[in-house]
Amino acid sequence: MSTVVNVLTKEEINALMKRFTFETAGLPPGMTARTKVQGHSISIYRSRKVMIQGKDADNLAAELIGAAPPKTRTEDIGTFPYDTFDCIGSDEAGSGDYFGPMTVCAAYVTKTNALILKELGVMDSKKLSDTKICQLAEEIIPFIPHSLLVLDNIKYNERKSIGWSQVKMKAVLHNQAITNVLNKIEHPVDYIVIDQFAVQNVYENYALTSIPERDKTRFETKGESKAIAIAAASIISRYAFVKWMDKIEEETGLSIYKGAGAKVDVQAAKIIARKSVDYLDTITKKDFKNRAKALALLERKR
Repeated sequence: MSTVVNVLTKEEINALMKRFTFETAGLPPGMTARTKVQGHSISIYRSRKVMIQGKDADNLAAELIGAAPPKTRTEDIGTFPYDTFDCIGSDEAGSGDYFGPMTVCAAYVTKTNALILKELGVMDSKKLSDTKICQLAEEIIPFIPHSLLVLDNIKYNERKSIGWSQVKMKAVLHNQAITNVLNKIEHPVDYIVIDQFAVQNVYENYALTSIPERDKTRFETKGESKAIAIAAASIISRYAFVKWMDKIEEETGLSIYKGAGAKVDVQAAKIIARKSVDYLDTITKKDFKNRAKALALLERKR
């Protein structure tokens, strides 16, 4: 199956939608319409990207929207050394944030889909705004096989109380997410690339279960710049984290800051005053120093 992605004008999208019957309800987030044409799926996104998938997507795209066939030269993929292979990449979000859960994602990206992800604009999530991350995640989630695991704050705090470090939590979650993806896909992978948060022997010691495809597994620092599979996993895990933060803002009625800085202490103190410290502990990581600082801020106001 091939995939073609193009950005169209509103007029071009309207013309396309007049030619065929599109469904517009019950769609994945970020998608505004989809249909089937000649055995191919056509998906239209809020970003005005149109994705055509099927056996002859190149020719159908040329017929419907005048799109030129995508470039397939190796040098067009970019500088990621793993992207000429079929890879699983894994990454996490939220580990350095007082508010919100820890989210881990593993994503399977074929060398063909690596080109598509590049066309969509997938890159190191640290270079993207949360708005852009959410847009990209909603575009890639429907067609990139992945496993997303969320360790909410209650479970995080329980693990901490029995002596688990963050590194242990990450190792267990990464290993499980990778295993889940391997169980989803039919074809063998060339590499499994983990954005390195611990050296391999430490990872293996903490993971609890055996490392799947150990001989194909690599640990890379700054992995998002070396494997687009890691970049995709990073975007999906960050998307999940952002959505959880949005829920916290809805529950508290406050702007919730990411990270663990002084602004976070102030908002935590407000939440204790409005609700309770017990409630605060359900939406935060108790082991962070922000908790004690928030309690100290309240003491000074008394």
